[in-house]
Amino acid sequence: MANLLKDLWIAELQNKFRHDKEFLRAIPRRDDLVNNDVIHWADIGADPDVLVNYTTSNGIPMVARTDSDATISLDKFQTKRTPITDDELYALPYDKEGSVIRQHREVLEDKTAEYAIHNIAPTTAVTGTKLILTSGGTNGATHARKRMLVADIIAAKKHMDALDVPRSGRLLVLSPDHVEDLLLISESFEKQYQNIREGQVLRMYGFDIYEFTKTPLYSVVSTVLTKKAIDAAAAPTTDQVSSVFFYAPNTLQALGSVKMYHKKAEDNPEYQQSEVNFRLYHKCFAKSLTGFGAIVAATV
Repeated sequence: MANLLKDLWIAELQNKFRHDKEFLRAIPRRDDLVNNDVIHWADIGADPDVLVNYTTSNGIPMVARTDSDATISLDKFQTKRTPITDDELYALPYDKEGSVIRQHREVLEDKTAEYAIHNIAPTTAVTGTKLILTSGGTNGATHARKRMLVADIIAAKKHMDALDVPRSGRLLVLSPDHVEDLLLISESFEKQYQNIREGQVLRMYGFDIYEFTKTPLYSVVSTVLTKKAIDAAAAPTTDQVSSVFFYAPNTLQALGSVKMYHKKAEDNPEYQQSEVNFRLYHKCFAKSLTGFGAIVAATV
C-alpha cells in the first residue's frame, strides 16, 4: 500500500507540474527527449535562402543544412524534509499529509520557474540579444532607478522586428517593479492588468505579457552590463532589476525523473513521525539566442 501511495503522489506531481498562470506554460515542453535526466535534441541548421525571379538556366544553387545532436543535463531540485507527527494526523481535521505533498509541488514549481527565467535571460548583450536600459524618470527610492516606459517595450519590439522574429510566440515577463511603473503611466496596461492576475494572457505591444516575481538581476562588471548569478548575494546599491523578453519557440523545457522519499512513522520510534520530500530533474533553456533580451532598470 505504501508503494502504491507513493506512486499515486508522484503521478499527481507529474500531472500537475504545469506552472499554471506562469510564463513557462507557453514554452514547449519535451519530456520525451529526456533519457537518464539528459535532454537530447536535434539542433537544426540555418534556414534556406529564398530566390525571387531567378533564372534556372544554371540550376538552383544548393546550400547544405548542417544539423547537430545537442545534449544538456537537467538541473536537480530537492525539497527539504517535512515531518508529520502521528499526533498531528490524529488531531487535525484535514489531510495534512496531502497538504504537505501539494506544498512541495508548488515550491518546486516556483524554484524551477526561477531557474528557467534566469537561464533564458542573456548574460550580456551578444549577437541576437539586446539589453535595454529603462528611460523613465526616477522612482525616488533610496537606491533610485529609472522607471520603465512603454517606449522601452517598443524598443524590445523593434529588436525582434529587426531580426524578423515571428510575431506569434514573443513573450515579455515583467518584474513587479516594472509592473508598477506601467500601472502608473499606461491606462491601457492598467485596464488589462487584471487579466494577468487571473491567469489570462495579456497581449500588448506585440508580446504575450506575463508577470514573475523573481526575474534576474543585472549589474555593471568592468563597464559591461552583466546578469548576476542566480544565487549571488544582494547588493542594493548596484543591483538592477530586469524584465525578460524572448521568442518562445527558440526555448525548450523538460521534466525528467521524479522521486518521492517517505519515511513512515512506524519506522521512526524515536520521534513517531513520518517524513517526506521530493527530488526532480527539470531544465528550461534557450536553444538559440536569436530574439532574446532584457529591459534592465537604469540606475540614477
